[in-house]
Amino acid sequence: MTQDVKEIFAGEAPPAPAALAAKVRTLAPSMTRSMQRVAEAVAGDPAGCAALTVTGLAELTGTSEATVVRTARLLGYPGYRDLRLALAGLAAQQQSGRAPAVTADIAVDDPIADVVAKLAYDEQQTLADTAAGLDTVQLGAAVAALAVARRIDIYGVGASGLVAQDLAQKLLRIGLIAHSHSDPHLAVTNAVQLRAKDVAIAITHSGSTGDVIEPLRVAFEHGATTVAITGRPGGPVTQYADHILTTSTARESELRPAAMSSRTSQLLVVDCLFVGVAQRTYETAAPALSASYEALAHRHTPRGGR
Repeated sequence: MTQDVKEIFAGEAPPAPAALAAKVRTLAPSMTRSMQRVAEAVAGDPAGCAALTVTGLAELTGTSEATVVRTARLLGYPGYRDLRLALAGLAAQQQSGRAPAVTADIAVDDPIADVVAKLAYDEQQTLADTAAGLDTVQLGAAVAALAVARRIDIYGVGASGLVAQDLAQKLLRIGLIAHSHSDPHLAVTNAVQLRAKDVAIAITHSGSTGDVIEPLRVAFEHGATTVAITGRPGGPVTQYADHILTTSTARESELRPAAMSSRTSQLLVVDCLFVGVAQRTYETAAPALSASYEALAHRHTPRGGR
């Protein structure tokens, strides 16, 4: 799986210091355990790690020099020296504007005010990480395909199914033919009907949800343009995706399962897709959106003075 991730990020410019932590969170699940220890160390203490030689970091993390170098390259840096420079830059940024000292590790006995603060901070971090890691070239290509699509099918189950419904509703309101499918049988049945001018979108945080991968594979084999919105850029779903949009991989806790944080990042990507398509189709999207507002306006008007 690590090799798949390397191929995806091959040729990219090294991430800016501010994006380093986001990239670590995104790629960590696809790393070996020893590489994860290196990645977690540099993201957790950039200032301390920036002062270490490759040998020192290997000793600190209980790994080897080769593992440290491989981790640096996987994160997008030509070598360890380049990673150290990025760590020094990240440390300087943190010192000039340090983030609040809160985490999403919510305890059972936390006061509700602390819960609000921790969740708000974690949501902000998830959105920031997703924005930092989102490939705008891939996003632009997906938007271009959606803007001229004859038909759009969106696949998602569970929490991702709610996001699929949200995207379908948004696209319908600007005049596009879009449908979300959470039933795997119905999804495959519809995917069979897709052709070259159609678009299929799979939403799966894990990148390995079979009920989502199967219809995307069918759509791909029938010539439709395919898009994967996933938190695992090396996951199985990507082998059937023409365009890959990566979401942040937030830490899971007992009181806040991954489904909650993954949905936050997925909704950001969905909004980016929607706004991009609305921009490209503005002459038809604006009247369609106005018409949908007018059609629903009476439902928001108080009746009988109440």
